[in-house]
Amino acid sequence: MLNEALREIRRGSAEIIDEARLEILLKNYFEKGESYTVKAGFDPTAPDLHLGHTVLLQKLATFQKFGGHIQFLIGDFTAQIGDPTGKSETRKKLLPAQIEQNAQSYKDQVFKILDPEKTTVVFNADWINPLGAAGMLELTTTFNVARMLERDDFDKRYKGGISISISEFLYPLLQGYDSVHLKSDVEIGGTDQKFNLLMGRHLQRAYEIGKEQSVLMMPILEGLDGVQKMSKSLGNYIAVADTPGEMFGKILSISDTLMWRYYELLSVQSLDAIEALKSGVENGSLHPKKVKEALAIEITARFHSEDAAYGAQAEFERVHAQSEIPTEMEEFTIEGPVWIAKALVDCALSPSTSQSRREIKQGSVKIDQHKVSDEQFQLEAGEYVVQVGKRKFARIKVTL
Repeated sequence: MLNEALREIRRGSAEIIDEARLEILLKNYFEKGESYTVKAGFDPTAPDLHLGHTVLLQKLATFQKFGGHIQFLIGDFTAQIGDPTGKSETRKKLLPAQIEQNAQSYKDQVFKILDPEKTTVVFNADWINPLGAAGMLELTTTFNVARMLERDDFDKRYKGGISISISEFLYPLLQGYDSVHLKSDVEIGGTDQKFNLLMGRHLQRAYEIGKEQSVLMMPILEGLDGVQKMSKSLGNYIAVADTPGEMFGKILSISDTLMWRYYELLSVQSLDAIEALKSGVENGSLHPKKVKEALAIEITARFHSEDAAYGAQAEFERVHAQSEIPTEMEEFTIEGPVWIAKALVDCALSPSTSQSRREIKQGSVKIDQHKVSDEQFQLEAGEYVVQVGKRKFARIKVTL
């Protein structure tokens, strides 16, 4: 069991620091039934999560299988600063009401993956606020400016003459102090968080709490394009809050190569089962589309239900395999006559009129299942089903 646990915990990880201590924690669980704590912090800077965020949640769920009790930390205090990781400028401060709303949204979403009986949700304002000025000053004495500037993003900004606020220097110290207060045994985060994660080990030594947390770093999940990281701003994301149809369709749109990355980081299938699927695709006994459909069903069912996942599959087949239109789509009323390129933007089917024109040129735009070739086409009064590509539909009512 120990070897199986280590194999699953290592799965997909980019780096593990102090794996020997992690092995001791697992051994004590299997031999003595002793649990241990695993911390992961999330700043509630946005109300919704995407599958890139759930890479960490999946790893936390794996730890829960093997004796880990999760410290799901919502950084309601640190969110007021904003994690400077990877940022070229100081983040805007969030209002407390936004933070509270986003934090509640996180809690609603994470328990679709984590076992609530093995999870404690904590808020770091509960121990950072009581630190006070004296405690904060003591915290700042544990690290120096020279070492802080060794951090890659700070170094680039400093050399480039770009402002770095003192509060941003405090952020990694406060994240590290979370590990001091919680006495965490393990902390996990993305590879871009390495500096902050190691700060937890440093401060646990400095405050002499009698342990140093192991650190496990997970890679950043690529988005639907298979190149850039999954990001809402880049439009290549799959949101946890997506409808079953959207989620299923987006997963099916990823490349056959990227599919294996998603299997490794997002699926609950065992490594052996995934290897068997790969072998089946390689020897021709399994079609890649069927394997991808299985992944799409698994992930869609996780955030919705099995019925919803299979319903999304049936709808996808009906719409795409049989070239039919979906039974449900967003409806818009627009005053006309209206230029088709503008109508696509107004209905969120295209980000700009220039993109709309490109899509018309490419033959990607249909009205009532007929391709549009005229970039200047005007929609007169009436009702239309407008389609862009294979997955974007809207019902438009044009009034005069």
